[in-house]
Amino acid sequence: MPRTARKVRVLLLSSPPPPPSPPVMLRRGGVVLLVVVVVLGLLAARCDGKKVSSFVGTYGVNYGRIADNLPPPTEVVKLLRMARIKNVKIYDADHTVLDAFRGSGLNLVIAVTNGEVKDIAASPAKAMDWLNENVQPYYPSTRIVGITVGNEVLGGADAGLAEALIGAVVNIHDALKMLGLATKIELTTPHSEAVFANSYPPSACVFRDDLMVYLKPLLDFFSKTGAPFYVNAYPFLAYMSDPAHIDVNYALFKPNAGIYDAKTRLRYDNMFEAQVDAAYFALEAAGYPEMEVRVAETGWASAGDATEAGADPANARAYNFNLRKRLFLRKGTPYRPGRVAKAYIFALFNENLKPGPTTERHYGLFKPDGSVSIDLGFKGLVPSSSSPSSSIISFKRARERGWMALVQYSATLLSYKTEKADAKR
Repeated sequence: MPRTARKVRVLLLSSPPPPPSPPVMLRRGGVVLLVVVVVLGLLAARCDGKKVSSFVGTYGVNYGRIADNLPPPTEVVKLLRMARIKNVKIYDADHTVLDAFRGSGLNLVIAVTNGEVKDIAASPAKAMDWLNENVQPYYPSTRIVGITVGNEVLGGADAGLAEALIGAVVNIHDALKMLGLATKIELTTPHSEAVFANSYPPSACVFRDDLMVYLKPLLDFFSKTGAPFYVNAYPFLAYMSDPAHIDVNYALFKPNAGIYDAKTRLRYDNMFEAQVDAAYFALEAAGYPEMEVRVAETGWASAGDATEAGADPANARAYNFNLRKRLFLRKGTPYRPGRVAKAYIFALFNENLKPGPTTERHYGLFKPDGSVSIDLGFKGLVPSSSSPSSSIISFKRARERGWMALVQYSATLLSYKTEKADAKR
């Protein structure tokens, strides 16, 4: 789904947003409610309560492939190893990717796509077939550590898909349990911020009433399996939706006045942490204070249309560089200081076939040829003009232009090395 089409819940700096509209109650002849009651009655028997760890450290990346010019998966594995990125998430269960990841030691999260959810929800046999096709032939040589069921299902236009989600999750879990993998492969589903009724200030965040008929059984299930709540958090989209009222520095982790939450007396100096804490508050209000929040997607586009405020290389680098430094601190958020923040960056590559506005095709850390797109100190598969591999050539050119150029070159190189060192801390 195009990220710019999602419903963005903005964290304003000036004043809170207007009160949300009265909740819309779903009425479907009692069928949905009956299904929920039946499912809730089965949850305790189907969950073993053992938590699975599917994330090493704090930093991961989404490997999207809506493109016709990307490197083969075997080369992508080399790139990930060079960048020392150990956590990778894909949006399907492509066999060429699963084959390429064999023996790599990289953690891989695969996905049941939205198009597969309804069939799997309707048939436990379909769930077992899916695992027999996409997990059994590869695990454990391919380190499949997680499966996501659907992506941003709730809050979308397909009510039938939302109704089917819990059934698909339960059927996949039961099949994993039959294979002895339920405690080895984590199962969850990522949500957009459209599941929240409001998010300003963070302490006021709650889930939408009209979605609780679907969220309640999901959250009950995941609270028993120990799975995290996955949310796609994009300060970039919030800023782009209202640049007149949001300080871009607040979105980029740069010095700014921040926001103050009067209820908790907590101050937030960046939107990323405010969005994560908003999810924690929503979970607490719904009765799940112990559930971990993990960011399934976050990123900043390096190019965009004239109407897409903030989409440029400098902001994309600032957000990704500062977020990476923030994650490497291995600390929590203002409201959950003991819960280390973890996030998957969107995305590994620019994807040239993604539909929608220009931003959709420019989230990548790398260009399709494997060179660096957003310079964070990573090495690419091929040299980039902004990478250290071009240092000797740059030095020769600077020397030819005279001593002033040499001074400027030295200052630039020193700044680059300093930032790279900071990123490794």
